[in-house]
Amino acid sequence: MTEKLKIIAMIPARYEASRFPGKLMQDLEGKPVIIRTYEAAVKTGLFDDVYVVTDSNLIYETILQNGGKVIMSQKEHNCGSDRIAEAVENLDVDIVVNVQGDEPFTNEADMRNVLTVFYEKGAEHIDLASLMTPITAIDEIENPNNVKVIVDHENFALYFSRAPIPFPRDRDIEVVYYKHKGIYAFRKQAVLDFYKLPMRNLEAAEKIEAIRYLEYGKRIKMVFSETPAIGIDTPQDLEDARLILKSQYGN
Repeated sequence: MTEKLKIIAMIPARYEASRFPGKLMQDLEGKPVIIRTYEAAVKTGLFDDVYVVTDSNLIYETILQNGGKVIMSQKEHNCGSDRIAEAVENLDVDIVVNVQGDEPFTNEADMRNVLTVFYEKGAEHIDLASLMTPITAIDEIENPNNVKVIVDHENFALYFSRAPIPFPRDRDIEVVYYKHKGIYAFRKQAVLDFYKLPMRNLEAAEKIEAIRYLEYGKRIKMVFSETPAIGIDTPQDLEDARLILKSQYGN
């Protein structure tokens, strides 16, 4: 019988987002976005613990006031993985799931699917796992805010890009485009290794932290997701999220 892994969720939460400053504290039907995300992660029931990790006193106090668990970053960080690595270095855990703070509709099915790979045959070859969902609309494929991923025959990631990949030079060949959904499940050692390794030019150019794992030989297992990614990157995304919540509540 496979030994049960100790799994926690970490939600990196930076207040100053470049495209939408303060978005995590925006009201989403009566609660800040970061609280909606935290509650969604807890609601899955898949984690031994759920933490927000932040450099913002406002976010820190908000999580505490709402009964959540939160860790204050001690250093400045350029990305969520670095922030998480500092927070988990001295914690006794096997798998750390990075839940994006701006994705309040994180769901149990996606989480369960991405964690299942660590119990399957060949799991010892997986450093981290993440999600991808097919996209067909040209505007989605060409939108640089949507990170695309290409995979090998075993669904290990080959590359991530904000550009349309693969490039459709021969339009008679049918290919599927996949959008990367920002949920990562790391082995603890993988995220600690990431923290110690310098950023290289590909990651710096694309501004996609997953590329650093690939550049240093880590294997990322991509898992299919049928649910669309609903992140909040712009004020319009926030309005769309409000409509989704209203429809869920039947208002």
